[in-house]
Amino acid sequence: MKLTHVTVCLAVMLVLSLSCVAQNSRVLPPQMRHAQELQAQNESMDSHPVDTQALAREADELATLAASVRPDVHNLSRGILAKDLAQKLKQIEKLSKHLRSEVTR
Repeated sequence: MKLTHVTVCLAVMLVLSLSCVAQNSRVLPPQMRHAQELQAQNESMDSHPVDTQALAREADELATLAASVRPDVHNLSRGILAKDLAQKLKQIEKLSKHLRSEVTR
């Protein structure tokens, strides 16, 4: 059986491509992956500084609004609807979404 030049070239290319794939598909242990994720998260936090004072003010406003909703909801059982209840709930939602996005980025 005679090997042609093309067959030999194909075999060499196959061996080389398999070795490249093996080098690129190394498996990292879970601890190393976790460390890399934490490092990436820290780097992204460094590039987006968080204004903790502004977040504290928003958290205080959120807590105040949430506390004011409870009596309004309680009054619903007596048939009294506070005119600003829907607006308070929208503001709570807006503040909580903003706080969550700032904390998780």
